[in-house]
Amino acid sequence: MSDGTDPPAFRRPVLAELIRRLREATHRIQVLSGPRQSGKTTLAQQAIRELGVPTHYASADGSRVPGPSWIEVQWNTARELAAAKGAGGALLVLDEIQKVPSWSGTVKALWDEDARNGIRVKAMILGSAPLLVQRGLGESLAGRFEILRVPHWSFAEMAGAFGWDLDRYLLFGGYPGAASLVDEPERWRAYILDSLVETTLSRDVLLLSRIDKPALLRQLFHLVCEYSGQILSFQKMLGQLQDVGNTTTLSHYLSLLDGAGLVAGLQKFSKRRVRQRGSIPKLLVRNTALMTAVSGICPDAARQDRAFWGRLVESSVGAHLLNTLPRGGQELFYWRERSAEVDFVLFDGRTTVAIEVKSGSRSGPTEGLERFRGAFHPHRQFLVGGSGVPLEPALRIPGRDWYHLPAPSPRSFDRPASGRR
Repeated sequence: MSDGTDPPAFRRPVLAELIRRLREATHRIQVLSGPRQSGKTTLAQQAIRELGVPTHYASADGSRVPGPSWIEVQWNTARELAAAKGAGGALLVLDEIQKVPSWSGTVKALWDEDARNGIRVKAMILGSAPLLVQRGLGESLAGRFEILRVPHWSFAEMAGAFGWDLDRYLLFGGYPGAASLVDEPERWRAYILDSLVETTLSRDVLLLSRIDKPALLRQLFHLVCEYSGQILSFQKMLGQLQDVGNTTTLSHYLSLLDGAGLVAGLQKFSKRRVRQRGSIPKLLVRNTALMTAVSGICPDAARQDRAFWGRLVESSVGAHLLNTLPRGGQELFYWRERSAEVDFVLFDGRTTVAIEVKSGSRSGPTEGLERFRGAFHPHRQFLVGGSGVPLEPALRIPGRDWYHLPAPSPRSFDRPASGRR
């Protein structure tokens, strides 16, 4: 979304932090990283207007893949602006930087050259493939950058920007560019699959990573959308897929899809890291729009399909937690032993928070929370939906804040859930 409008309330702190960093005189490249349609370009444009400094903006997201010389041309343009401005310097903004082969080495050389010569060019880099941007930063730019991560739009942001209610958000997720199309479901679905999903797969993953089985990657993406909220072993995934592969390949492809901001595979919670890494994943979309679009289900049918609606509800909570957790030290897991399951477990190395999600299709006592409490003694545990925290407020609480919420009485989890949410 790049229409220049004011950002929703949850996005304003990101904008304020970006402006603060750009105003500092320290030598660090500012990196905005996040999935497509998360608002990176809009935030960059708003920051440019607020700063009021001479700026050169260029995007590598063209029909042809630019080479390292493209970066040099853009950088020299910014240098000319800086020279004309004098002590005030200039700002260079490079969008979709991950499209340029070996971009990080070129940026390092130019940045270090400016530092040696006292040239005042501040740089802001935008990338829509978080994993690939991170890979490039780690290769050459250690100690020279800071990252601001821009996640998918939350329920609070979609409600604030477009007046959406909870049901509409569950069905159509957090893609602001598709908001105007929701009254035409087929057109909305085509936009999500063609303009967002296929563009991400073909231009952010397949073009920039070595993928020996591109058909398998696409099938895996569709499989995760179909089974979002469910625990599924890689061996069972292979049984569902048409292309021949192995579990190692599937695990690698799932990591790439996660790095592109599309889907994820949560690990089972355990105090032992070895058991976590070898666990069966719980599949999860990072945006419920992907579930609805891939399923092809119409909104009325989705509301009547209790099983599908239940997976939407659970996936919306999981995606919200995953998207709003700060990087480093805070992680999201699931837990299951035989028939007892806890949908989501937050863990920061010391504090454990257990979260069970209830919908009309999953009523009944919370055996999983009871068993988990006996095994791990979590610091806090919550029921979302039913007799617990209502779903709408839960989707307004960032993942990091669940660690600090007042812990409810354990008896509140013994009552059966009621109602769809």
